[in-house]
Amino acid sequence: MDVPGYRFHALRGKAAGRYAVNASGNWRVTFGWQDIYAIDVDLEDYH
Repeated sequence: MDVPGYRFHALRGKAAGRYAVNASGNWRVTFGWQDIYAIDVDLEDYH
């Protein structure tokens, strides 16, 4: 998941336990993990 330019990172605060990668502009894909699967995948405008 940690591909250069995607800015893979763990989220903090109320979203702790979830992760994000950049999609385009202000958009990012957020998700959680269960075993080896990404779950609760969402596309969010974070600004």
